[in-house]
Amino acid sequence: MAACACAALRRTAAMIPPPPVRNIVVCADDFGLHAGVNAACAALGQRGRLGAVSCLVGGPAWRAGAELEQLAGLAIDVGLHLDFTEYPMHGGAGGSLESLLLRAYSRRLDGSAVAREIHAQLDAFEAVAGRPPDHVDGHRHVHQFPVIRGALVRALAQRYPGRKPWIRCTAPMNAAGTPRLKPMVIAGLGGAALARLALRAGLAHNARLGGVYGFDAAPQRYSALLLAWLRACGNGDVLMCHPARGTTPADGIAAAREVEFGVLASDWFEEQLRAEGVAVARLARHPP
Repeated sequence: MAACACAALRRTAAMIPPPPVRNIVVCADDFGLHAGVNAACAALGQRGRLGAVSCLVGGPAWRAGAELEQLAGLAIDVGLHLDFTEYPMHGGAGGSLESLLLRAYSRRLDGSAVAREIHAQLDAFEAVAGRPPDHVDGHRHVHQFPVIRGALVRALAQRYPGRKPWIRCTAPMNAAGTPRLKPMVIAGLGGAALARLALRAGLAHNARLGGVYGFDAAPQRYSALLLAWLRACGNGDVLMCHPARGTTPADGIAAAREVEFGVLASDWFEEQLRAEGVAVARLARHPP
């Protein structure tokens, strides 16, 4: 009798479909910053650990890296990491993040200069990549600031009417055991306003953003954060990361980059993806 009951339970369990796989975009930022970032992006992309890479087209290693050709042959999105603070194409567009934020919110940014910088970076991306970007986000999230976000959405709608890039929005993922304040502050700097502009312009965007922390985690702690984000994520979310293989003295988050690369490249990460029913993919292209 007990054997029959066990067999019936096994048959019932076999009939229950597995939970649907959640598709998320693991996006590596700062390609072009230095050779170690480029190498990490290429290595992770080849292992199927990335769904997107964001490029600093003014960065010292943007034109030097053969890794961009390797990325082009992979099923991942390659996009523009819009930069107004470190390596803008026009020197006058640079400055500290604090100064940029103050000028943006006081509406003292020159709209024509902002538009010129955006188009210059899109031109630089196309000149090297040979095609438009798959997506656009912002170095230090500047793409969502007032004045910049409007100019960006207009530029994308104007330049790419047929196949518009998607935009990375910053609505926080709010995973248990992960930082809460920093993601809320980032989103509060213009995330909702950018999502509304994208919707009106017909630009796709991600649902939520994970991967925000203080760049201060040891491997064990970063692994715990990563697992929490995987458990909280849903279809269309972006998990941001900043990996690198090797460091440079000028890189302020060099240690965190190496930690991130080590964890993301590990067998452990692949095992957690399978265990949590998560697939790393490109952002699905559908109306927002």
